[in-house]
Amino acid sequence: MAEGLRERKKRQTRQYISDVATGLFVERGFDAVTVAEIADAADVSVNTVYNYFPAKEDLFFDRSAGLVDRMARWVRGRNAGESAAAAVLRELREEVEAVSPRVGLMSGYAAFMRVIENAPALRSRLWAIGQEVQAKLEDALREDTGAPADDPMPHLIAGQLGWVHSTVMSVIGREMVKGGDPREVSREVLVLLDDIEDLLSEKVLNYAVRDAEWPVPPRPSDGT
Repeated sequence: MAEGLRERKKRQTRQYISDVATGLFVERGFDAVTVAEIADAADVSVNTVYNYFPAKEDLFFDRSAGLVDRMARWVRGRNAGESAAAAVLRELREEVEAVSPRVGLMSGYAAFMRVIENAPALRSRLWAIGQEVQAKLEDALREDTGAPADDPMPHLIAGQLGWVHSTVMSVIGREMVKGGDPREVSREVLVLLDDIEDLLSEKVLNYAVRDAEWPVPPRPSDGT
């Protein structure tokens, strides 16, 4: 459905408030900036800020909703004959090889990561987002394989694939903070992904291989 004028205006207002907040956070640090200062800089009321962002951390992680089910989407959209792990590794390789901003390979990402490093509340929220990602992935694996509630394998596989994703993102963040060039970091991480795959057991690599006859659902946009 086409976006209506009201919805578009709300989306633009939300994005503007978030952009203003992020600029202040990068300039002064997360803890040093108040919601009242953000509202003043964005020329809106404090209540308006809270209408769009229930917590201050939401202003910084404004696009987390599109990331939470990211790996679950990758697994649900995997190719025929492809396992869950193979799909995650393939998707990560494609984004890293493309030097995609979605995995932090862009100018400005270092400043973003420094804000997180210096703010315990943001580090805590980032950990919580990681737990949500893993839970969504486990749900997708359990649903896809028909595993019963007492089967631990979807949880264990989700933990392994969560480790793959978080390791890649952590290394990218670390190298970008050190001043790495996105294309150079991309090449280094592609080698790292090969090493990661070598560390995964055959049981992990061959879990939930998709049947050739299984209909692959269309992949929705992740909004990033």
